Amino acid sequence: MHVPALHGPLPALRSLLSGGVVMRCAHWRRVPLDLAREAREKSAAKYMDRAVQCQLFAHDEGQHLGLLTDAGTYGTALWLRWHGTDEAELVVLPDCPAAAPGPDGEGCCLFADHAKQHTWEEALEAVSCTN
Repeated sequence: MHVPALHGPLPALRSLLSGGVVMRCAHWRRVPLDLAREAREKSAAKYMDRAVQCQLFAHDEGQHLGLLTDAGTYGTALWLRWHGTDEAELVVLPDCPAAAPGPDGEGCCLFADHAKQHTWEEALEAVSCTN
């Protein structure tokens, strides 16, 4: 089954794996029609993907979270959360407030209190100045 790439505002989120390959969690989930309708009602977005990829760093166990769109409130986003084959649910989560050091520091593209590193930290690890 081909699953479309995310068209949302967030860049691809990845974690550094051995061998220098950078990847995010490989789990995808179709957005159930009832949740897609509910998400469109909660957001001004004109387009929403029919499937989402988990935006967390590579993992096999635990919950998965895929970005749907910005929520109606500033500093929040609407996410699809699922665990294994359990039913999915919509959750509104506050944006992670962390930003990379410096005056033009890139913001983290995950939600507040996420596990592991921030998305801008993984970009720093993926680029080596000694190669």
